[in-house]
Amino acid sequence: MTEAALNVNGTMEKPRAKERTFTKLGYTKSETQDLVKALNILLANYAVHHQKLRNFHWNVTGSDFFDVHEKLEEQYHQAAEAIDTIAERVRVFGRTPTSTMREYLDTSDIQESGTDLDAHAMVKEVLADQRILLEHLFSTLDRAIAHGDSGTEDLVKGYIRYLEKRHWMLTAFTKRS
Repeated sequence: MTEAALNVNGTMEKPRAKERTFTKLGYTKSETQDLVKALNILLANYAVHHQKLRNFHWNVTGSDFFDVHEKLEEQYHQAAEAIDTIAERVRVFGRTPTSTMREYLDTSDIQESGTDLDAHAMVKEVLADQRILLEHLFSTLDRAIAHGDSGTEDLVKGYIRYLEKRHWMLTAFTKRS
């Protein structure tokens, strides 16, 4: 049985399913901390991934140069956009996004790479990074859903769709005839 209460008009109304105690966007401090933590981890991984994509874009060589060079550029532009959008999402919660290379490297599961890889090895590295990003995207999505954060949920679902498609395409590229 649910309890009802009189509202300001003197009529009975049911209590809200979940009372909020933190005024920033209606999330509790704990929910905000959880969402911002997930977003900052995602941000750090995207930042390291972005730099790795630029590294590979600048340094790819071989018979696959034109194809790989172009696709890496496309992906690092998308990663740069994701970095900006994720950082701005953290600001929406009134918090400061992770923003230094040291913080990114200390937080990220994606690791830096050298410049001595051939095109296929670079693509395999990018595929591995995409799997890491997808893990963090799904983790962030789970937290967003659990806290009723439809803004973060919508944002993350778009990145998931993008990465899944790119992962399929790059996987197809690595198949040898």
